[in-house]
Amino acid sequence: MKKLFTVLLIFICFFTVGCGKEKKSTKYSIVATNFPCYDFARAVIKDVEDISVEILLKPGSESHDFEPTPQDIIDIKNSDMFIYVGGESDTWIDDILNDIDVNKTKIIKLTDIVELYEEETKEGMEEEHDHEYEEHEDEEEYDEHVWTSPVNAIKIVNKIKEEVINIDSSNKEVYNKNASKYIDELSNIDKEIKDVVKNAKRKVLVFGDRFPLRYFVEEYNLDYRAAFPGCSEQTEASAKTVTYLIDYVKKNNIPVVFHIELSNGKVASTIAEETSAKVLEFHTAHNISKKDFDNEVTFVDLLKKDIEALKEALN
Repeated sequence: MKKLFTVLLIFICFFTVGCGKEKKSTKYSIVATNFPCYDFARAVIKDVEDISVEILLKPGSESHDFEPTPQDIIDIKNSDMFIYVGGESDTWIDDILNDIDVNKTKIIKLTDIVELYEEETKEGMEEEHDHEYEEHEDEEEYDEHVWTSPVNAIKIVNKIKEEVINIDSSNKEVYNKNASKYIDELSNIDKEIKDVVKNAKRKVLVFGDRFPLRYFVEEYNLDYRAAFPGCSEQTEASAKTVTYLIDYVKKNNIPVVFHIELSNGKVASTIAEETSAKVLEFHTAHNISKKDFDNEVTFVDLLKKDIEALKEALN
């Protein structure tokens, strides 16, 4: 059904008369699918009036349920740069890539920029029950949440900067300056996290939620337990999974159980009720609230809050 919906959208956008779009007020435009793509591009083009960036995923909405509108596809087609993650959540993009003029629109796929890890199912984690997933379970499934490692984020910002300069070389100095500033912030975050982990009493995180942080824990040599994989559509854990996590928290004296942003937090709360653990949010930057978006909260801002939560969880 989802595939059919996307095909219909493509038909509407590319074959219906009058689907053209008025030009943007800026000379160049960037379209980004989710918040990390948007934020990294925004940081690079800051204070340059000739270029703009827009985000497709509405603030506060569930990233895994995203469906493009006809206008979204038109915006992508007419943009100078299109940035997306790749992976399970972006399969809809595969259907429109062949209709994009790559001579006009530069395409950046985050999963092409960094080394990938395969998805994994940890002990106690709820198994996927999606039929499509089961049909392809023998194929390699890579974790798409590459931005959650600040080191990866640095690589991505650099790539975006290089490609933006290729589009608009007249503002090269500004783009280089902006990217360097943001990369310095990310480098400082990386150093601070390493310091927290180095001095930590424990090296494991527990999430009563999805776990889209594989790249984060791999970067800092941390272990984890969670209720669901990173891209799981499930929100209700089985009694077996909840019991396992409760026992794990009790046995290992885990002080914090996390939930991720925009989650109902039910599983984490259930675990906390049966243990002495505290419930905290760990922001994975899939998406942000409307309030945070309006306040121009950045990926770095979110990481700074995560560091404070990390300190509590590891000590």
